[in-house]
Amino acid sequence: MTRTAAADAPAGRVPQRTARPARRRVRLLVGLLGLLVLAVVVGVLGIAVGARSIAPVDVWTALVAPTGTDDDVVVRALRLPRTALGLAVGAALGLAGALIQGHTRNPLADPGLLGVSAGAAFAVCLAVYAFGVSSVTGSVWFALAGALLASVVVFLLGTSGGGGSPVTLALAGAAVTAFLTALTSGLVLLDSVTLDAYRFWVVGSLVGRGDDVLAQVAPFLLVGLLLALVNAPALDTLQMGEDVARGLGQRIGPARLTGVAAITLLTGAAVAVTGPIAFVGLVVPHVARAITGPAHRWLLPYSGLLGAVLLVGADVVGRVLVRPAELPVGLVLAVVGAPFFIALVRRRRLVSL
Repeated sequence: MTRTAAADAPAGRVPQRTARPARRRVRLLVGLLGLLVLAVVVGVLGIAVGARSIAPVDVWTALVAPTGTDDDVVVRALRLPRTALGLAVGAALGLAGALIQGHTRNPLADPGLLGVSAGAAFAVCLAVYAFGVSSVTGSVWFALAGALLASVVVFLLGTSGGGGSPVTLALAGAAVTAFLTALTSGLVLLDSVTLDAYRFWVVGSLVGRGDDVLAQVAPFLLVGLLLALVNAPALDTLQMGEDVARGLGQRIGPARLTGVAAITLLTGAAVAVTGPIAFVGLVVPHVARAITGPAHRWLLPYSGLLGAVLLVGADVVGRVLVRPAELPVGLVLAVVGAPFFIALVRRRRLVSL
């Protein structure tokens, strides 16, 4: 009679097959806690470090017992909302990047692939050109609406006729992006005011966004986060191919719809307030996947925390590199992210997920 592995194991010892997954879960949990601590540290740096030098004791006083000094205003009205916005946007872009790469099975996909960034850009330009909107706060809702509308069009085009495969979604996204980019170019060429507003928005920055924009988009970010977590089990099944997923009882259409909705809400809300920020959604999922493997129940939280750390860290670097001026975080990420991603591609074969 065949004995089980537990019966064969000496008393007091866990079978090897059981111990390995348990050790891996512990390791991933420890890594997740470490990333959370790192995000807190980076957040503290975002509040304490800037183009204006403020002593740590004065930063602490501004947070716990403000007296209305200039340093208090800088810390509480500028750095604190900016850091909170950076953490939220970085986490959203990291999550969206992991989702879009999983759904398209394309290691070079980023959240803008579904036309979200192009839709937001066109809506911002249209708001300035047609309605005279000049403030970032006023353009947030236009950008969010444009991002949502563009992604809905992409999803409808990509799933028409019973489609919905990664290839059709990517092709539909590329087509809608090209069309909206052409319309945006036409608007900025027609009006210099629109061009100025577009240049301020498209660079990708956390500066001058106001202390209330995060509250405006927070509901969309929270719903996108919940949809992403709900979508994780289905996404693991879809990685084996749609035929296998159907054989396992997975409903492809609802799974794709949930994923696209999560990507749209996360990316649309992030892009609406900061402009398109490159490389976060592209690079972060690869770094997270190298740590966690393909399981999305771990990949998604790792991607979110890594995105938050990367974006706020880059923003801090941009504040101190050219003091007393500042570099937009989008520019810092472009300079740092491109060589990093090239090195990552050369080191790891990223031909498939």
